[in-house]
Amino acid sequence: MASFVFFLICTLHSAVAVTCGSLLMFCRDEILVFSHGKDHASKLLGSTPHDQLLIQTSDSFSGLLLFAIGFLLFMVAFVKDRDFHNFFARGCVVLHITMAFWRIYFERKVEDLGNDWLRLVLGDIVLGLSWVFFLVYSWREKYD
Repeated sequence: MASFVFFLICTLHSAVAVTCGSLLMFCRDEILVFSHGKDHASKLLGSTPHDQLLIQTSDSFSGLLLFAIGFLLFMVAFVKDRDFHNFFARGCVVLHITMAFWRIYFERKVEDLGNDWLRLVLGDIVLGLSWVFFLVYSWREKYD
């Protein structure tokens, strides 16, 4: 049963990553306005054409990276080795905790992103907790 839970969590995280990556690559301006508001979005888009091109290129590569991570998560979902499941889940927990700390210590200091850091930290914690719940579930299944 833990294998199905691992598949489900990987598939859900994969869907989130692929969707966010695709939106970041192809609908960047609309997503910025939706998530940050019109005032902050205009600041995040850059002031000169050169800045705008650099920011758009950076966002496109970030979206491509998210899409690739989602694709890799989808492939990992089909692995049947239980030891790998636990190893992978622990790595994902560490990754989400690291992202939360990065957002707390660095991203909140950026003036235009300062009001969104708490929402993003809560998202990282929820995503990390999904892996923790999987580890607890697989531990319970292993020792019962």
